[in-house]
Amino acid sequence: MLKKDMPIGVLDSGVGGLSVLKCLRTMLPAEDFIYLGDTARTPYGPRKEEEVRAFVEQMLCFFDEKRVKLVVIACNTLTVLGVETLKKEHKFDIVGMSKGAELVLAASKEKKIGVFATEFTIGTGAHKDAILAIDPTACVAPIACPKFVPLIEGEKFASTELAEAVTEYTDKLKAAGADTLILSCTHYPFIRKEIENALGNDVNIIDPAEETAREAIKVLAANGFAKTQGQGSTTICFTADLDRGIRLAKHMLPDTENVFKLVNLK
Repeated sequence: MLKKDMPIGVLDSGVGGLSVLKCLRTMLPAEDFIYLGDTARTPYGPRKEEEVRAFVEQMLCFFDEKRVKLVVIACNTLTVLGVETLKKEHKFDIVGMSKGAELVLAASKEKKIGVFATEFTIGTGAHKDAILAIDPTACVAPIACPKFVPLIEGEKFASTELAEAVTEYTDKLKAAGADTLILSCTHYPFIRKEIENALGNDVNIIDPAEETAREAIKVLAANGFAKTQGQGSTTICFTADLDRGIRLAKHMLPDTENVFKLVNLK
């Protein structure tokens, strides 16, 4: 039986979901969190759907063992698989990443919108479809950014390779004439400043993490599971490269008391 004092699980293919965890902790300070990043098998973007689904099921089983009350999928690539198809026999509810369609349309004056995401996410057309479902007159430019995740996971923040990749993808966005960009991969907020510098002040950048956290709050409240008293704890688990994961976590999260663990899903 699920209870209010159980933790919330947050999962991602690597470290990108830490940007969502940061937002969740800010908006739900009393909750306990367990983060799981599958750093042993990242990136998921270029993989086949059947393989990705198998990995997600392993992670959800991990959260069964940890007795969580809710799981937030802090990864757009995994969310587009369909949250309802992932739940299966798991007792906890699952909240996926918001596509941010309403946010990005509200921010775009000309309704010319760019989407930065992994190859897998772009291939599904999910974000473009969500935007056009609200406003069929919008012009959407989906841009796959396969170089970003390996560079972020590899801590190449000040590298020539990252600068070149940012230029490559932002040039495509400029050519499309977009006035608003949605970061549809949770890794990309790690390099938001670099993207902003390349685009200048003429392009609004939207991160859907806050809307995702609001959805998690709604689900907790509906089930009577929301904690409002005390200070929550955070345990951050990775499936490989623990030291690197700790460094990347400190790059995104403020200096607070976190417990870091190396886990094996197999």
